Amino acid sequence: MQGSGKHLLLAAALAVAGVGVVYTAPAEARVSVSIYAPMAPPPLRIEAVPTLRGGYVWAPGYWGWNNHRYVWHRGHQMRSRHGYRYEPPRWEQNGKRWRYHGERWEH
Repeated sequence: MQGSGKHLLLAAALAVAGVGVVYTAPAEARVSVSIYAPMAPPPLRIEAVPTLRGGYVWAPGYWGWNNHRYVWHRGHQMRSRHGYRYEPPRWEQNGKRWRYHGERWEH
């Protein structure tokens, strides 16, 4: 299956799973899938941050959306990227819904 077909299939699967999805046609092999939830996420959980290995950053835990409910994803260490700053996932209110913004690396 070609790249854009895979992305349409993913968007359809997420829609069937009850996830609000907005599919944007690929531009330079990019896909944008927006996830919306009908209610605010629970408060973040407090996690103990372990001593980080050299060359790693802490990716804090966050609430994801799955099967019509919030699901906690534990924090973890991940390899840092030289010249980039890690931005963790976040939820932002958008009218009566909440939109998920995934993790990313800012240059």
